[in-house]
Amino acid sequence: MLTASLTALAIMTVAVGCGNNTDSSPTQVEGNMSSGEESMVSISDSYDNTEELAAKFPIINSTPIETKMEKNIQNRLLNGFENWNRGYEAWEAWGDILYTEDSLYNVHGVKLTLKEYQAAMDAQLKSTDIQMGNFNNMIINDDWAAIRYDISSTARDSQQSSDGSVMEFVHFKDYGDLLGTRVVEGWAGTKGADFNALTNFQTDEAKAAQQAALDEIINTKIPDTIDLKTKYPVTYPTPVDTDIAKKIQSAILSDFDKWNQGFDAWTDWADTYYTSDLKYHTNAETMTLQEYKDSVEIDAESTEVKRIRFDNMLISGDWAAIHYRITNKDTKTEEKTAGDVMQFLHFTEEGDSLKVIESWTK
Repeated sequence: MLTASLTALAIMTVAVGCGNNTDSSPTQVEGNMSSGEESMVSISDSYDNTEELAAKFPIINSTPIETKMEKNIQNRLLNGFENWNRGYEAWEAWGDILYTEDSLYNVHGVKLTLKEYQAAMDAQLKSTDIQMGNFNNMIINDDWAAIRYDISSTARDSQQSSDGSVMEFVHFKDYGDLLGTRVVEGWAGTKGADFNALTNFQTDEAKAAQQAALDEIINTKIPDTIDLKTKYPVTYPTPVDTDIAKKIQSAILSDFDKWNQGFDAWTDWADTYYTSDLKYHTNAETMTLQEYKDSVEIDAESTEVKRIRFDNMLISGDWAAIHYRITNKDTKTEEKTAGDVMQFLHFTEEGDSLKVIESWTK
């Protein structure tokens, strides 16, 4: 369980980078080898190499990237992939120039300080080679990014490999000419079975604060209002300023509300929200609309799930990425816990309506 957690930690690093060198050539950073000898590590640290790196790490489902901040974020993500794939020393040197001391990383629901995160990474990258592939999605809106990408992991001792995909939400900040565009906080993966193992990296004070935050979600009362924006607030809102974005936002909020009304209300609504040829991807399988409905009905027999609020709702073009909080109540014991969900949604026009044609959920 802890090994899986460390792998999740390793996965997260690629999206949270920035350097302060604006020259188009790679930065040479002095690093220390295990023998004590010094070596020069080549770091990709430029704001001018976006086109070059986008050819190397294709963005499969691209959406508009318009402002200078959004372009800087795209560049930092691409440079992060490039440096990661150069090996541990390159990642370590890249990390020395890209993070602030206050950067935070939420990995599978556990909030880690930079030092806690780096300690776990130091162990993991020495045992596992993780290579980054394509960006399946890169949705950038204002100072936020949501990404879904491919990875390939190989254990260094056994050489056993496996492929997978990752979802992340990352908050950036422009620190000015001296420091550039850097990450404030990132979220990689959702709360899972490895949650308790990951909390071992936290201090007792941090654990208590995190439990208090979970208790707050568990005890949240959903407002009794027909104003869905008030009923399901977004903690970190980003602009929703185009006609299609407003329609997508409305559809997502309505989906939340129908879900919370119970299975019968939601299953009728699902025909309005999803296309008949829906592809619904989870970690384990890809389901049709009917198969997805059936799975929801089966799960509802043992667990009542309520959708509480959004952390994020990023909308760009005909794509949306959402990160939201839920509560799970065991229907037998009535024990209630808090969790979260990450989802990428691709919308399409069907007549006068917008519907989800494909969804990826973790």
